[in-house]
Amino acid sequence: MPPHNTNIERIEADRRVLELLSQTFPNVQAASSEIMNLEAIMSLPKGTEHFVADLHGEYEAFRHILRNASGNIRRKVSETFDNSLRESEIRQLCSLIYYPERKLEIIRAAEPDLTDFYRVTLNQLIKVTRAVASKYTRSKVRKAFPREFAYILEELLHESPSDDDKQAYFNRIIETIITTGQADAFIVALCNVIQKLSIDQLHILGDIYDRGPGAHQIMDILCHYGSFDIQWGNHDALWMGAAAGNDACMANVLRLSLRYGNMATLEDGYGINLVPLATFAMETYADDPCTDFGPHVDPDNDAVYTEKTKGLFARMHKAISIIQFKLEGRLAAAHPEWHMADRRVLEKIDFERGVYTIDGVDHEMKDTNFPTVDPADPLALTPEEQDVVDKIHHSFQISSRLKKHVNCLLSNGCLYGIYNNNLLFHASVPLNADGTLKEVELPGGRYSGRELFARTGLLMRSAFNNDTPADERRYAIDYFWYLWCGPDSLLFDKDRMATFERYFLSDPSTHVEVKGHYYELRNDETVADRILNAFGVGGSHRHIINGHVPVKTGKGESPIKANGKLMVIDGGFSKAYHKMTGIAGYTLVFHSRGFQLVQHEPFSSAEDAVLNGTDIVSTTQIVELSQHRMRVRDTDKGKELQAQIDELMDLLVAYRHGLIKEHKGGK
Repeated sequence: MPPHNTNIERIEADRRVLELLSQTFPNVQAASSEIMNLEAIMSLPKGTEHFVADLHGEYEAFRHILRNASGNIRRKVSETFDNSLRESEIRQLCSLIYYPERKLEIIRAAEPDLTDFYRVTLNQLIKVTRAVASKYTRSKVRKAFPREFAYILEELLHESPSDDDKQAYFNRIIETIITTGQADAFIVALCNVIQKLSIDQLHILGDIYDRGPGAHQIMDILCHYGSFDIQWGNHDALWMGAAAGNDACMANVLRLSLRYGNMATLEDGYGINLVPLATFAMETYADDPCTDFGPHVDPDNDAVYTEKTKGLFARMHKAISIIQFKLEGRLAAAHPEWHMADRRVLEKIDFERGVYTIDGVDHEMKDTNFPTVDPADPLALTPEEQDVVDKIHHSFQISSRLKKHVNCLLSNGCLYGIYNNNLLFHASVPLNADGTLKEVELPGGRYSGRELFARTGLLMRSAFNNDTPADERRYAIDYFWYLWCGPDSLLFDKDRMATFERYFLSDPSTHVEVKGHYYELRNDETVADRILNAFGVGGSHRHIINGHVPVKTGKGESPIKANGKLMVIDGGFSKAYHKMTGIAGYTLVFHSRGFQLVQHEPFSSAEDAVLNGTDIVSTTQIVELSQHRMRVRDTDKGKELQAQIDELMDLLVAYRHGLIKEHKGGK
């Protein structure tokens, strides 16, 4: 039956596209084969997505969650072997999968019969690999294999030893792997494949940086990771601003590192030279105990820091804080359109009386020692402070590793993402008191919702674009500080960041930071729907997923809000938040059967996991289950594949009606 005329007309209109497509699929057979292939892929279960937020430098915990797929690998191992393995055997097999190289070292030193161990373990790992690979095409699984073992791995995974001949063939491969001395390398390869296939897409909802010691190590992992995306957080923006050349951002980065006694990312990670700051601080604040600036170090590592080291950190902390307040005050003065005059904090001090004035009310100060502040010009840097700033600026600008990591953030990140009917962002969508979208001023106009996010993202990127006009680029670099602490910043959304008040004022009422309306209204399903509509997120099961504000699980707060339409997944990866949240982070898992929220307990160490088979203790809460198992056709990828199928079907019609000539002997 000939196609409808309008179909022919459409094909004629798309002729150029179809001619290009015909270069890849040159005849009916090639096009038909690809359609069959795509239709088969569409019927596979959807891949598993993992969502994490607010990692804050907790490298070991993050790495372990990637290695154990938030507990999914242990579940697969338990299901695969049912009751045929004891609990201790399951624990040791999982430990091997998570840390194969280190675990094999221990096993080689203690195992009396390595050949038997290799034979049993290879068979076990092949079964687990089959289980995690079952929802993917052979092509995708093959891409996860190391090249040197790809052929053998494919044979082992796809040849079921169900009869005597196949069993002999299968066993002979295993024996040859062992006798040729390749067992260790093969075990490592299988373990890595299991890890890779257990997470199909990784979503990071911001705040990789600050507080914990390993942000640079997390970025090293991500720069070589497979499929992932990042929605930038305020702490990420702070580091991006520092890398772009914003001195106020650099000062904040140093202050936070000193506040938490975490110098590893700065010094070991990015080679930032802190000697000029240390020298300046010891000379300028030698007689100042800087009591309120002592580092908030991890109690488990408190013994690492001597009293002398803590004293140095405290003086450096105060020194960079005063420099920060000067730099921030100058930015606030240079940009009155940001309405941040209240952050010109040093200008509000009455140095003679030792009081700080807020809205005409005097507040007693805990600390009145400001040796570098000129009361006549409080925001002016002394020559010595300027020298410190210049040297820190230079150190940030020449850090090649920092540039690499920021490029990774830019290449794989954005302020928001929409994936499979889920809207992802780090912190907030600015709202008015009535729940309507708030317009925020940017260069060129006032914007809200999706356009606000898109234009802010473009502004951030322009800070790293050498083709941006100098004045526009300068503004973009300055704007990173506003993103960090501005009242209408979609990464912050509070009336102020009361850093100065917490350091210097006793009255706790001055420390309060009033949150934007989003945080008050995000439990309202109507508001959630309004935001989803504004971002063009459709579907009957759509959600907002964000982090930024730790969920106080220990006090009964739920991460599930707005009748299930909004999920806050900041569970406190950072050790600094463990007491507040009562847990040690969340992973939201979206697999073919629905959503599960995995709640993590504190992680001991990778070494403990290797030696004793310990794991992160996790509990799983079912958030939402689908009535039917989701297939690839139900996802964004499925929409793309369906579009390809439609184009190929048009190409078939064009071939069969002579509109485009076939090329015989092609693909």
